[in-house]
Order: sequence, then C-alpha cells, then structure tokens
Amino acid sequence: MTSIERNMDQSPKTSNLAAKTAKVQSSGPSFRRWGRKHPFIRYGLPMISLTVFGAVGLGHLLQGSKDIAKVKDDQEWEIIETRKELSRTGPIDAYKPKKISLEEELKALQEKVDINKYDYKRIPRPSEGKSA
Repeated sequence: MTSIERNMDQSPKTSNLAAKTAKVQSSGPSFRRWGRKHPFIRYGLPMISLTVFGAVGLGHLLQGSKDIAKVKDDQEWEIIETRKELSRTGPIDAYKPKKISLEEELKALQEKVDINKYDYKRIPRPSEGKSA
C-alpha cells in the first residue's frame, strides 16, 4: 500500500473526528450566543428555580420539625392523662370549679375592709428622700 492509499483509508475517520471536534467546539459560542439572546434563561430561570426549590425544601424541613413537636406534645398529654387517672379522686373529679357569685364576693370584701375606718398616711416626696 502506498502512502496515498493509506491517507485515503484514514481520511474518512479523520474527517469524522474533525467534524465531531468542530461540532463540540462550536457548541460553546452558540450556547453563549443563546444566553445573550434570551437573558431570562440565563438569569431569570435559575433565580426562579432557586426560589421555588428553596421554598419546597424549607417547607419539607419545617414539616419535619412540626411532626417532632406534635409527637412531643402527644407524649406530654399522655403523661398528664396518666397522672389524672392515678390520682385519688380520678379523672372525673380532677377539676371542679367553684360556683362564684358577685354578691358573695362583695360580702367577703366588705368583711375584710371597713371603708369607714382608715388612717391617713403621708407619702414622702421624692425631694425629701429617706430622712424620716
């Protein structure tokens, strides 16, 4: 085989490789040109996607902390209910509010305080200090 025949055999492979390399090298500038033509894709789309994915991620994290807090509250509630059941009066008699009427409260207050007997007490002025 002569050198011309060898070059002819290799030329389709070499030209194929050269074409692929040229295609890869030319895709860079076209991509840059595409970014200059459409600035929304270059700047807006990444910003909006970051915002959306960030909100979804934060929501996922917050939901996890809410689930943990709910489990903790449920455990505390079970402890309280268990204590009520173990008390002497039982859970039914655990809380009995007193019936309060305004008349009874007024009578109790009148017994404690007599508004006809009181003493005047002088309050010292700030300029006098504690010289009493």
